[in-house]
Amino acid sequence: MSELLVGADLSTVVGDDPVTAARDAESLGFDFVSASDHPYGTQPTHDTLAMLTWVAAHTTRIRIATRVLGVPFRRPAMVAKTAASLDLLTGGRFILGLGAGHSDKEIHALGGPVPSTRDKINDLADAVHVIRGALTTPGFTHHGRNLSVHDLELEPKPPRPIPIWLGTFGPRALAVTGRLADGWIPSHGHAPPESIPAMRRRIDAAAESVGRDPAAIQGIYNVVVRVDPDASPTDALVAGTATQVADRLRGFADLGFTGFNIMLTGPDRAEQSRRVAGDVLPALRRASDTML
Repeated sequence: MSELLVGADLSTVVGDDPVTAARDAESLGFDFVSASDHPYGTQPTHDTLAMLTWVAAHTTRIRIATRVLGVPFRRPAMVAKTAASLDLLTGGRFILGLGAGHSDKEIHALGGPVPSTRDKINDLADAVHVIRGALTTPGFTHHGRNLSVHDLELEPKPPRPIPIWLGTFGPRALAVTGRLADGWIPSHGHAPPESIPAMRRRIDAAAESVGRDPAAIQGIYNVVVRVDPDASPTDALVAGTATQVADRLRGFADLGFTGFNIMLTGPDRAEQSRRVAGDVLPALRRASDTML
């Protein structure tokens, strides 16, 4: 196991306190905080990018990740501009997570055309090309099937590559991850452990087909966790004592994951965060150190 990267989920629900949660995560030793991107719905929520900007302004060390921005919601060139600004303003702490767009209802409600499944994956790949090109190349042009840019000038260029993590599951999307992404961030509930080896093989094969080192693509597993001896694990929940939770996460690391995005359940999220940081992460990191 290589050096472990561990993040903490932030709630976007209005009324929750993302700044306090992020500061707690920073003080507890988490490596990054992340927030999902679901602007549609009757529950009051913050815009993901606006909220993470607010969080970034009130933290100093911890990295800030989108988990994951839906490509159909925004023009990729503007995502590139936002990413460059956030990375500059945070001193290089931004991680850009992207996804193809989970809910057709959400895409339609927000006013966008609902792409086919094939076009969603094509657009995800085009978005990565556009964002990377915009952040690195003067006068960048890219002709995609649905997403194109022409003689694009965006300044300033970030001084270092901004990591792009993709939340992907299907065969074509996994191949896009292998060819183009810096990281893969699937969710435990949608990609159960028994499916991971085959999915990772597809990513690795796609990486090798374009001359990339598969080991350079980080694997970050979204995992819902509850440290509670009275809680029972399910297919979508890692639960039990700190030792049981750490053992389960070590098993996921054995599948090739080099990090975790920890999502906490229940009204006692702050206490759960302390339990994970104090009792689970040290055991995981000790295991990581012994494998270096």
